[in-house]
Amino acid sequence: MTIDKNLEEITKNNILIVDDHPFIIEGYKNAITRYKPKEYDFLITQAKDCKSGYEIITDPATASFDIAFLDISMPAYEEKEIYSGEDLAKLIMEHMPNCKIILLTMYTELLKIKTIIRTIKPKGLIIKNDLTFDELLFAFDKVMKNNTYYSQSVIEMLEKSPKDSIEIDQIDEQILFHLSKGTKTDEIPHYIPISLKAAIRRIDNLKGLLNVNEGTGDDLVKQARIKGLL
Repeated sequence: MTIDKNLEEITKNNILIVDDHPFIIEGYKNAITRYKPKEYDFLITQAKDCKSGYEIITDPATASFDIAFLDISMPAYEEKEIYSGEDLAKLIMEHMPNCKIILLTMYTELLKIKTIIRTIKPKGLIIKNDLTFDELLFAFDKVMKNNTYYSQSVIEMLEKSPKDSIEIDQIDEQILFHLSKGTKTDEIPHYIPISLKAAIRRIDNLKGLLNVNEGTGDDLVKQARIKGLL
């Protein structure tokens, strides 16, 4: 009777891990399965890229996930316009809003980090260079307790944000979006309520902001993606 009672008290959690490095997935799994084994039972589902992650998240037969570990940089699924772990995170937010998202990245640019926090609001955000086995367990414990965890490098970057922060407004965001879809500069006023002269001025400002003064519109879009503006 006592054994049955203890088994009934074990909490089951569904975990999704999406990363294109199998050995990293194994590291996450080893840490997760060692977390309070007498209290929690974890069912872990894994995917290796944006395509397999998309298929799992959107599959009606897939159980809803409690926590998702997502690498930000992975092979894209261009057919569905899923280019990164951020896009998978947004998909999870749409399909299972109660899922706690932990994002892992090699990016160390302040703008990228601030954009992730602003758009995804992850429960965990970890720079991979900060990651050790013990640190992963600590982060997982914080998230399991419904707290937010940022790794040390993230905290240090955020502390620099008042002087280093780069912000753009909604018009600039729309311009970048349309440029990314192949819209020509002289066509932008058809989609956004601004003049062509204003559009050109904003594009020039964006190029200066992102250090692509001599680049093309494609170069601007590429840099905007890298810095988390798209």
